[in-house]
Amino acid sequence: PGEGPPSAADRATRSDERPATALSESQAARRQRVVLAAMELGGDGGYDAVQMRDVAARADVALGTIYRYFSSKDHLLAAALVEWVNQLARTVSRRPPEGVTTADRMVDILGRATRSMERRPELSAALVTALSSSDPQVAACQEELDRAMASIQRQAFPPSFDPDVRDRIIRALGHVWFSALVGWVNGWVGIGQAGDELASAAHLMLDQYG
Repeated sequence: PGEGPPSAADRATRSDERPATALSESQAARRQRVVLAAMELGGDGGYDAVQMRDVAARADVALGTIYRYFSSKDHLLAAALVEWVNQLARTVSRRPPEGVTTADRMVDILGRATRSMERRPELSAALVTALSSSDPQVAACQEELDRAMASIQRQAFPPSFDPDVRDRIIRALGHVWFSALVGWVNGWVGIGQAGDELASAAHLMLDQYG
């Protein structure tokens, strides 16, 4: 919303350059600048503040360059959410989840994720809003996001935990988390209540395992 489709010139510029395989070092650097610029704009003013021409100016790239990597604003914001989760993964790797039980460790992980989003509410709202898009590229980002979050959450489980049960619990908690975030973004619940609901769901699913 807020911007029309790219012009013919923009489409020509991006034509075959959206990467289907690994990016070169310079391409990856440009793509990363675009993602970070979108995150900065979203952090300043939320979803509506992320306009492709403004992103291009902030990232110091041509508008067509953005469309080499991203099919739409929602695709760009969904990719930014993947970047945010990857940052969370690096943090959890440096400081593993704390807690005596699996439920405690899971609550620690989800609490860190929620607090991180609370610190940047405008950006968080923009990222969650983008995930509701029908853009197929957003769906691809959602799959990448699910994999990244699952990798983080697996760190809460002991090695002996049944992997099938573990992954089913992670998927279920992912649904609860997203629902809680949508409620927060839309003003239905406060961020504290969203966090409480996540903690409650984690304990309901995991307390039985100790």
